[in-house]
Amino acid sequence: MLLVVLLVTILSSDSSSSSSLTTIASIAYSESSSDSTWDKFTGALLYSLVFVAVVTVVTFILVFLFYLRCTKFLKYYMAFSSFIVLGFLGGEITLFLIRDFNIPIDCLSFGIILFNFSVVGVMAVFMSKMAIFVTQGYLVIIGMLVAYSFTLLPEWTTWVLLVAMALYDLAAVLLPGGPLRLLVELAISRDEDIPALVYEARPTTYHDMGQRRLWRENLNNHSNSNTVSAPAEISDRNEANLDRAEEGRVLESNSELSTPLITRRINDQFNSEEDDIGIEGIGLGSSGAIKLGLGDFIFYSVLVGRAAMYDFMTVYACYLAIIAGLGVTLMLLAFYQKALPALPVSILLGVLFYLLTRILLEVFVVQCSINLLMF
Repeated sequence: MLLVVLLVTILSSDSSSSSSLTTIASIAYSESSSDSTWDKFTGALLYSLVFVAVVTVVTFILVFLFYLRCTKFLKYYMAFSSFIVLGFLGGEITLFLIRDFNIPIDCLSFGIILFNFSVVGVMAVFMSKMAIFVTQGYLVIIGMLVAYSFTLLPEWTTWVLLVAMALYDLAAVLLPGGPLRLLVELAISRDEDIPALVYEARPTTYHDMGQRRLWRENLNNHSNSNTVSAPAEISDRNEANLDRAEEGRVLESNSELSTPLITRRINDQFNSEEDDIGIEGIGLGSSGAIKLGLGDFIFYSVLVGRAAMYDFMTVYACYLAIIAGLGVTLMLLAFYQKALPALPVSILLGVLFYLLTRILLEVFVVQCSINLLMF
């Protein structure tokens, strides 16, 4: 989010880089400064509906391809998309920065550096043997580039699109026929990973593996002491779930199947003889690492970047709102113990804080400064 704010601040005065972004939804409406407020709102609403419809269709196609076990094709497609983002979009933004800062570099050197940078980025994101900080760095760069491109949308279109995507995320994850829910359930039934761009906050370490082995030993001892009351089928399923957790095979999506944080949770589940030992949607993998989909980071950055086009006071307010929304989402996930989307609470709070800051707080601060009540 900070990098997007810096890009918006540096390139906002650049006339060539401030042109409106053209997407497939632009066929429905293209906002103009001469349009009335009502026309901008209705046009932005139509634009968002078309955009969400396209995203829904693409997601269902992804579910269908995953159902047909075309996992390699999906990974190759995502690798190609990452290369395009790093190479073309990243190269365009880099050219703007080179021109603004007057950096001396020839075309041949720039092309070679950009190509190597893009190839290493694809390898870092889609090869697990790369260092974790390299993978995290490239994921941040990809999210920053995509988020900055979305900030080129007109103002009304951007805000309505953010709200529409938050509502779409809510429906896609919670509704029984939602595409993201179908994708997660299909991956759980097959015990496979979903090819997705997911930011991981902490890598798997040997210490974490030792802790998981300790959880496993405690569970085995507990199950041996309760063999009379626990059926053999439940024990086999729990054993398989623990094996998958030790191998680190968790879902890379908005919600994950994860190992418990403390042994007490596992013992409580054994005492209640529930079918599943995993806890879904708390945002923690089997290694204890916190994971979040890159799409969530992108729309968070779009919100903060759009706020940076107005004033830094709105940037601070939107940033605090996003962090507060993440905290509320984590509490809800821990309470309901089920998959929940990460966008709605943070986006809705961010939009609300932006409006309140722009309409109320800014006027209050300006009046205090004029009357020498605040310096």
